[in-house]
Amino acid sequence: MPTPAALRATAVLAATAVLVSLSGCSDNGDKETGGGRDLAAQTLDWADCPAPSAAEGGGASPSPLPGGDTWQCAFMDVPRDYAKPDGDTIELALIRAKARDTKNRIGSLIFNFGGPGGSGLTGLPSLAPEYEGLRSRYDLVSFDPRGVGRSVGVQCKDDEELDAYYAQDSTPDDAAEEKTFTDGLASYADACEENSGEELPYVGTTNAARDMDLMRQALGDDKLHYLGISYGTELGGVYAHLFPKKVGRAVFDAVVDPTQTSERGSLTQAKGFQLAFENFAEDCVRRGDACTLPGDSVKEIEDFVVDLLERLDKKPVKGIGDRDLTQSHATNGIAQTLYSREYWKYLEQGLDDADGGNGELLLSLSDSMNGRNPDGTYSNLAAANAAINCVDDKARYDMERAKSQLPAFRAASRLFGEAWGWGLMGCSAWPVDGQWDTPDVSAPGSAPILVIGTTGDPATPYAGAKRMAEELGKGVGIELTYKGEGHGAYSGGDKCVRGAVDAYLLRGKVPADGTVCP
Repeated sequence: MPTPAALRATAVLAATAVLVSLSGCSDNGDKETGGGRDLAAQTLDWADCPAPSAAEGGGASPSPLPGGDTWQCAFMDVPRDYAKPDGDTIELALIRAKARDTKNRIGSLIFNFGGPGGSGLTGLPSLAPEYEGLRSRYDLVSFDPRGVGRSVGVQCKDDEELDAYYAQDSTPDDAAEEKTFTDGLASYADACEENSGEELPYVGTTNAARDMDLMRQALGDDKLHYLGISYGTELGGVYAHLFPKKVGRAVFDAVVDPTQTSERGSLTQAKGFQLAFENFAEDCVRRGDACTLPGDSVKEIEDFVVDLLERLDKKPVKGIGDRDLTQSHATNGIAQTLYSREYWKYLEQGLDDADGGNGELLLSLSDSMNGRNPDGTYSNLAAANAAINCVDDKARYDMERAKSQLPAFRAASRLFGEAWGWGLMGCSAWPVDGQWDTPDVSAPGSAPILVIGTTGDPATPYAGAKRMAEELGKGVGIELTYKGEGHGAYSGGDKCVRGAVDAYLLRGKVPADGTVCP
C-alpha cells in the first residue's frame, strides 16, 4: 500500500536510510513574519542533542563532529495558525553544528532534505560529512518541519496496523481488492484525523516557509542561506516567493517541477523510475555473467522482474520474521534502490533472492522507504508525508477518475505505473482540503538561486530543474546540469558540482547559467 500522496517529491533520506494554510501571496520581503509577541526575537536555548525520538526514527545521539565539537539542539516557538499570530504556538525542533571559522562566519545555512516528512534532526547528522566543507563559514542548521518528528509530529496508525497497511495490495485487480484498497485509505485518513486532527490544517508548505523566516530572524540572520534537496526545493521556492528580498545564497538540488500537478508529477516520476531501472538493467547486461539476473537484454531483465512481481501478487514469499514479501513491498523496495547507483548491487541481490523464495532484502528496503525501524517501530515520515502533501494539493481522485488514468501510467512504466496510478487516490479520503494545484515560486527581486538537475534522477526528473529556474524568474533561477545518476547531485561527490556549489555558498560566486557538469 503506497503512502497517501506517496512519492511526489520523495526525500533524499530514503536512499541514505538503507545503510487551513495561508494563501501564497507575496509580501515582497518587506514584512517580516512574526506576531504581537515578537516571536522573531525569541532566544533559542541550545543544548546537547538527545537521542532521536521514535517519530524521528530512533537511534543514538548524533556523534561528535570532526574536531570534537558537539551537535546542539533547541526548540523554537511558531504560531500554529499564522492567520492568528497571537493565538496558540507550537514548538519546532532545531539542530545545528557551529561554524569552525568564527572570524569569517557568513551566518546559518539551513537545510531541508525533502520528503516531505524527513527529519532534519536525524538527516543533517547522518549526511554531515558531505557538508563539512560548508561548516568552515556557516553554522549548519536543520529542523523538523511542523508535523514531522519532534515538531508536533503527525500520528496515524500504530506500528502493528502499519505493518498490515503496507502489506496490502496497492494494485487492485478486482472489485473485492478495490474495496480493500479504498477502505485502507479511508481507515488511514480516519486514524490521522483521530490522532492529529488539530494539527492537520496547519502542516502545509506555506506555513513551513513562514516558519523558516521566523527561524532566520531567531538565528540572527538578515538573509536566509539555504540548501534544499528534493521536496526541500519546493519549500525553498515557496519561501523565495513569499520573501524574495530575504533570500541570501540558496541552492536547490534534485529539483521538484513546480509547474506540474500531482498527477503529472506522479506520471513523470513513474517514467523517471522506469528510466533508472533501465539504466540498472543496461549495466547488468554489460557485466554479462557477473550479473546474477537472467536475461541478455534490458527487456529480458525487465520481463523477469515483471514476472516476479506478478508471482508475488499471487503468492508472497517469506520475508522477515512472520512478515512476507508482498508485491507492494517488492515494488517499494525496488524503487528504494534506484535513488542512487550505489544501491544497484542491493537491487540485483534482492531480486535474485526473491526469485529464489527469500524476500528478506527487498522487504528490508521497503521498510526503509516506509520509515520502519529495525525494532518494528515506525517513524512518522510517511504520516507527515501524507499530511503535508494532502494539505498542499487540491486534487482528490475517486475510483473512476484514478482508473481512467491507469493506461497512461502503465504506458509510462511497466514496473511502477500501476502502483503510481492507483497512488493518485492517496488523498481521496483526507479530512482537510488542499491549498493549490501547483505552488507559486515566482521570486522577482530575489538573489540568484542555483538550481541543479541530474539527468538520471528517478524521483525528481531532470526537466523539473529547468522549469523551476524559469518559474523563479529571469536572473533568479541559475540552472546547472549534472550528467549522472541518482537523487541529489552534490551528495554524489562530483568535483564540478561541488566546486560550483561551494564557490557560490562560500564565496558568493554565481556560476554561469547553463553550466554542465562534469
